Amino acid sequence: MLTIEQSYWLIALFLAGAAVLNLRDRRWSHAAFWAVLAVLIAGGKFVLTAAAQHHELPAQLAGAGVIALAALSPRMTRRHLVERDPAAREADALRLGHRLFGPALLIPLVTLVVAVAGGYAVIGGRHLFDPTRMTLTGLALACVIAVIAALRVARAKPQAGLAEGRRLLDTLGWAALLPLTLAALGGVFAATGVGNAISDLVRMLIPVNSALACVLAFAAGMVLFTVIMGNAFAAFPVLMAGVGIPLLIHQHGANPAILGAMGMVTGYCGTLFTPMAANFNIVPVALLELPHQGDVIRAQWKTGAWLLGVNLALMYFLVFRF
Repeated sequence: MLTIEQSYWLIALFLAGAAVLNLRDRRWSHAAFWAVLAVLIAGGKFVLTAAAQHHELPAQLAGAGVIALAALSPRMTRRHLVERDPAAREADALRLGHRLFGPALLIPLVTLVVAVAGGYAVIGGRHLFDPTRMTLTGLALACVIAVIAALRVARAKPQAGLAEGRRLLDTLGWAALLPLTLAALGGVFAATGVGNAISDLVRMLIPVNSALACVLAFAAGMVLFTVIMGNAFAAFPVLMAGVGIPLLIHQHGANPAILGAMGMVTGYCGTLFTPMAANFNIVPVALLELPHQGDVIRAQWKTGAWLLGVNLALMYFLVFRF
């Protein structure tokens, strides 16, 4: 059976490969950063199992690894990495044309197929995909298939994929971990009762008997928390626990599926406004060599404002009618 843990091992293997390439180039901080992260990802299940058995040492070692990542991140300066000749890359782009989009489109396609039909894939009474993490398992499989397809389309060797992946990873630097860490931060906030505190605050500030007021409070909270933390994944569990579930779902009978989907999309409108979403709004400035750090945000904030207005209207008219 394909499980999500197997994809973690593949990610750890790729990070270890990036660390080795950096070692060869004497980029010590980058090599150490990706090596530590590879160990943390590969050993995640072992740490959880040890914690369940009340063994503290693995968790403490994992904590030391996280501290090491924080200490190494300021030393990960962006330096130019040798790329292929521009003329050769342009020639390959003209030769391949729109076929370059095929491997990328395979990722959502395969993920959707596994999420919808993966439950029916049973061999000898055993599920081919983990029923508890069907979508994530499908995404991991889709990424592997897309890499293989990309290598075939480009007629490249696996080493080229590792080298280009390392180059992109080093360009992103520590910002590549922001979605992961911010999503974990949202879980910490939810576990420590921040959602209950927000619920009490909302009850003090708005008329909770008004469905419209609750929708506006939920949407504004999603955007605000996303702006502060840089990612809607971190905001979602907090706002759902504080406003979405107790006020909109239980009190006003909102549809949970529609509220969850619209809530995430509304939160991501906030991503277009904030430099905290570094991998979306700051790293592209460096990649595109733009003159000012806020150029990406200045170019997209009006689009974000229009999307926010449309999402608010859709949320109010859909969540109570289906």
